[in-house]
Amino acid sequence: MDEMPGVTPAELEMLGYVSQHHPVSVRRATEHFAASSGWARTTVLTLMERLREKGYLTRAKIGGVNHYSPAAPRAELLRGFVLRFVQKALGGSLAPFMAYLGTDAELSDAELEELKQVVRELEARRQQEKADDGPR
Repeated sequence: MDEMPGVTPAELEMLGYVSQHHPVSVRRATEHFAASSGWARTTVLTLMERLREKGYLTRAKIGGVNHYSPAAPRAELLRGFVLRFVQKALGGSLAPFMAYLGTDAELSDAELEELKQVVRELEARRQQEKADDGPR
């Protein structure tokens, strides 16, 4: 996704729910958030419409009822949020995040293996880039 506006914690929670359960009606989202967060229908509708206006959600009528879906796949949305977080909160540096992973994060065996795979892929890409830039 291109540059997208930031989201509030409540909007992020709503976006997570919609991306996992789409297409979602306001009624269905209200039932979920009334039980989990105590939000009223007006709050749910306001959040969904704000996310739509910001370009994160789409709205379509299904059987005469508005349903909301993510404007992009969940993985793409998350990559965009992480990119903005690294750029804005961490000043573009991954060092604080790596320090967190090394000292405070509690990774499962599966998450640790996934992280190792990411490192292997980064190393392979770097090797390929060196080979591509090598002597001609």
